Amino acid sequence: MNIKKLSIIIPAFNEGKTIHLILAKIKAVNLISKIKKEIIIVNDYSTDNTENAIKNYMSQNPDFDIQYFKHEKNEGKGAALHTGIKKATGEYLIIQDADLEYDPEEYNDLLKPVINGFADVVYGSRFVGRNPHRILFFWHTIGNKFLTALSNIFTNLNLTDMETCYKLFNTKIIQHISLKEKRFGFEPEVTAKTSRIPNIRIYEVGISYYGRTYDEGKKISWKDGFRAIYCILKYNIFYKK
Repeated sequence: MNIKKLSIIIPAFNEGKTIHLILAKIKAVNLISKIKKEIIIVNDYSTDNTENAIKNYMSQNPDFDIQYFKHEKNEGKGAALHTGIKKATGEYLIIQDADLEYDPEEYNDLLKPVINGFADVVYGSRFVGRNPHRILFFWHTIGNKFLTALSNIFTNLNLTDMETCYKLFNTKIIQHISLKEKRFGFEPEVTAKTSRIPNIRIYEVGISYYGRTYDEGKKISWKDGFRAIYCILKYNIFYKK
């Protein structure tokens, strides 16, 4: 598969402390096969200094292909991803959180199944492989595995980490999917709808995970877990468009 450009979608909400750090990590990555990077940042109406941090970084790195968009009200991570996906021009795109929980050095691991002609979609799993994983919340891990198993029951996939941030998509494929969920329901919705595409080739690779505590800025809560259950049932049983 010949990929000239990878679009990197970054939804950002109150990430002023770390956004410049993740951008520096992305810039430092050399993608395989001389693939170019297109960075698409969507600021979901942050109330901290996220916008200033982004604009300062852009002014200091004029050679780095960064496109910046912002919402006029807080709409949620899923809504920010919808905006970024629509703006993507690379043959493939990947989702990157604005924090430091995921390592951009592993983009190449996700790209390899595509470059080798095997995959249309690649998920990065935090639960397989030998890569480093920060030891944190037991119940979050149980919750993630439960949600993944429930999703797999309906999609007939054997994913190990449906809730992962790192998802690599063929851009044309995901741009033709009608996505509705504006918050953390994005993960089960996109998985359900992707799984129904005829002859779709979905792969999974192991990735690292440097998780944050709530004091360090983690935002997901138990309410998001219940929403995920609702979305798994909704988009696999009751709403299949």
